[in-house]
Amino acid sequence: MDLERKNFWKRVITKRGMGQVITVTFGLIILCAVFGVINPIFFSQKNVGNLLRQIAPILIIGIGQSYVLITGNIDLSIGSVVGMSCMLSATLMTKGTNPWTAVFITVVCCLLIGFVNGVLVAKFKLPPFIATLGTMTMARGIAQIVNNNYNTDSIGDAARGFRNFFYYGSTLGLYNAVWIAFVIWFIFNFILGKTRTGRHIYAVGSNIDAAKLSGVNIFSTTTKAYLVSSFCSCIVGLIICATSGMGTMDAGNSYEMYAVAASVIGGVSTLGGRGILLGTVIGASIWGVLQNGLQFAGAPVAIRNIVIGIIVIVSVLLDIVVRNDKLIRRKGLMASAKQKGAENA
Repeated sequence: MDLERKNFWKRVITKRGMGQVITVTFGLIILCAVFGVINPIFFSQKNVGNLLRQIAPILIIGIGQSYVLITGNIDLSIGSVVGMSCMLSATLMTKGTNPWTAVFITVVCCLLIGFVNGVLVAKFKLPPFIATLGTMTMARGIAQIVNNNYNTDSIGDAARGFRNFFYYGSTLGLYNAVWIAFVIWFIFNFILGKTRTGRHIYAVGSNIDAAKLSGVNIFSTTTKAYLVSSFCSCIVGLIICATSGMGTMDAGNSYEMYAVAASVIGGVSTLGGRGILLGTVIGASIWGVLQNGLQFAGAPVAIRNIVIGIIVIVSVLLDIVVRNDKLIRRKGLMASAKQKGAENA
């Protein structure tokens, strides 16, 4: 029994990225305790509810970015797709389109951006930084042009159901935005951890040449990751539209940074092949707690951004150091094994 328990915990700890998830979870607990001491209102029911609702969109875009990072790529178009989603859905609703028809059209358009990203990166071998930088500019241009370079008017009372579903409504004491984030996390966590698609995503990020030799369809797998990213960005754009009740052309600015922060803080490797979505939950929570707690502490926005930036850089540096150390050890073991083989021969 003890051996089984020991083997279970060994499997848990050695799971991709689980070590960092455990570490940052302790960090999250410490942060909550510190901010709770600084200002007891931090743990009030109202603030906890608002904090969870604040974390929800960051978690959702973090999930999309995590998929792409695990394949060894990156998606810089996330923030612009958020803005495109917000503006496109709001413009359609202000022109008299049924809110749910507007949602459907918006989702399809955002998925087209994800498909283009997949084609450019996997089919035409463009560096993901360049490909998604281009689509980032395109998506922001679409956000600006759909309403002739103006923010939209209010989406009106006809969209009350839309606004309640994506932001203001609550179910079982939690805001609907939190439930949406949970459902999206549950679905994509299952896909990543329990399906062949998930295994292929890890394989592409770990070693793309080995994945090809194993029969993995690189184009299909990479495109699926970018489609997930665009879908998640679209949902966040709809949440922002529901929050403000209008479309704003600058919606989603810097959200690609927030997505990377949620992913890498939670242990998703920027080098690919490593990370789990449980870590993205913790990473998004740390981002939300820092923003909320520093606000209570009276820190200006600039300081909050500097702190988040430092944490992201440190997280990536630690990942690179750990990966390089493991690579050196592996090479050392292989050299040692070859030497022993030569001596035995």
